[in-house]
Amino acid sequence: MVQLLGVITAAILSVYLVHAYQQSKFQLPTPNVHGSVFQDSNFDFQRNITRVAIIGAGVGGLISYRELKKAGYEVRLFERDSLPGGNWRYTEDAFPSTPYPSVPLEVADYAPSFLPDGTDYPYEETYSSEDGPITAGERIRDHNGPKPIWTSIVSNAASPVQQITELPWPVGTAWELPHAKLRAYLRAFASYQGVNSNDENPEVSYNTRVERVEKIADGEGTAENSGKWKLTLKTLKESKGKVTARWWTEDFDAVIVATGRYNAPSIPRIPGLEAWAAQWSDLIWHSRQYRRPEFFANKTVLIAGAATSGTEISRDLSPYARKIYASSKPEIDSFVPPAAANSSISQGGVKLVNGTVLSGIDHIIFSTGYRYTFPFLPQYHDSSLRANETAKGRQPIVTDGTHLRSLYLDLFYIEDPTLAFVNMNIAMQPFVFAEYLAVALAKVWKGDAHIPTQENMWKLYWDHVQERGGHIKGLQFLGEQRTEEIIRFFVRWLNTARGRTVELPPAIAKQVAYYYTIVRLGYTPPGGPPTNEFASHQMAAWGTGVGLPDQEKDWREDLSMFLDSW
Repeated sequence: MVQLLGVITAAILSVYLVHAYQQSKFQLPTPNVHGSVFQDSNFDFQRNITRVAIIGAGVGGLISYRELKKAGYEVRLFERDSLPGGNWRYTEDAFPSTPYPSVPLEVADYAPSFLPDGTDYPYEETYSSEDGPITAGERIRDHNGPKPIWTSIVSNAASPVQQITELPWPVGTAWELPHAKLRAYLRAFASYQGVNSNDENPEVSYNTRVERVEKIADGEGTAENSGKWKLTLKTLKESKGKVTARWWTEDFDAVIVATGRYNAPSIPRIPGLEAWAAQWSDLIWHSRQYRRPEFFANKTVLIAGAATSGTEISRDLSPYARKIYASSKPEIDSFVPPAAANSSISQGGVKLVNGTVLSGIDHIIFSTGYRYTFPFLPQYHDSSLRANETAKGRQPIVTDGTHLRSLYLDLFYIEDPTLAFVNMNIAMQPFVFAEYLAVALAKVWKGDAHIPTQENMWKLYWDHVQERGGHIKGLQFLGEQRTEEIIRFFVRWLNTARGRTVELPPAIAKQVAYYYTIVRLGYTPPGGPPTNEFASHQMAAWGTGVGLPDQEKDWREDLSMFLDSW
């Protein structure tokens, strides 16, 4: 039995919020920021960009690799896991625990391991299980990073709209895709590009974690690497119960971060939770630890967070669990400890804001989302800044983890556009969206397309932030209409530049998404079926600063629920 604590079925609510959020959209003006406004004032890259590092071999990293290789770049692809596929690379291994409360963002995904200053690279160390409490398998698990998916998870997008341009699904493929099919699909695409783990391609390093990315200032370092990005890398290899770690460095002209958005669990600060977690850490999970429902047979489970993952896990558990409580923000007031020491978790109480106290709970799963984090870029994290404060000197990319800052088009780091981020937006189709981002990077770094000066990028950025309502957790949220507008922007911009052209997504994609929502969720989006055409409204100019309408502001709290965050 699933008992909903003051919420309607969250899967339907999530879709409703997206469509309602989109219904409140404003009409964007249409100046072309890459046309007459800035045609004589573009960003000037100080050196040629020929060698590029890509961090992550999920769909964003693989498509970026394809586009940069087509454009003639020398590319290196680094993936901490043993295989490509990103979050669709399912394993039975899961993180054994989640720290409560959330740890500092700089180490929320992993804590990079650095060698003492003065160490000569490359450097190797070998560990065995006899060396300490960590086994060889645990070292590999923590290094590779288990993915936050479970055995029954399926794609929330239909197969016709979740595919890469030159690799369509075979005719007759079901719209609903289990993770095994998506994993195989991405491995097939990697093989098509010659970068699968068994391709022995020297341009790709699997089982390789990026420990640090730092810019070597002009005039520093050597004549060969002055002004470049230095990556400190660590790989693990297991043999006969022993693990050998190897560190080395490589230099690049530009770096693409394609590590995804689901790496650092977000845990709310609720009175009493830390004490509960200290006593029953094995019974209090984050959704990234969930794999199979059988573990919860005949148990009473509290799921905190009623958006996408919370809803899907509730559905998965329902045939097995004795009772499920599904709670959304801000219903939980506090965690009340048991009266007697050494009691079981079921003897404690979960107090709700209306005064109700839930007891008899055997397990808790926090489906409260993730925070942005890049452990290899600690110099671009600054948790001391509040919403619209700015730093003195270098501007951060990550503050509280709910959004990313200082990015033009959510793609280029404004202070140094040789650092880029792919597929960091929310509520868009990454298999489709990544292509436009990757083509933009390939063209801009080659000089075939242009971006505004740093001053004008900052102006457009702050207009964009104002339009979105400030530095809020929905800053990277797109949704259907905004995604469509941004794609039209990229198509118009990139197709007026030299080099390869890009096309709009197939017109039928919107109809597929509409009917998939009806079939899978039993919910009919408002407005009726879309026409068989890509939107006819005018193309948006990103970040034009027209102000955030009151109606859109009203959706901000609801949006936070859709974003699976607390």
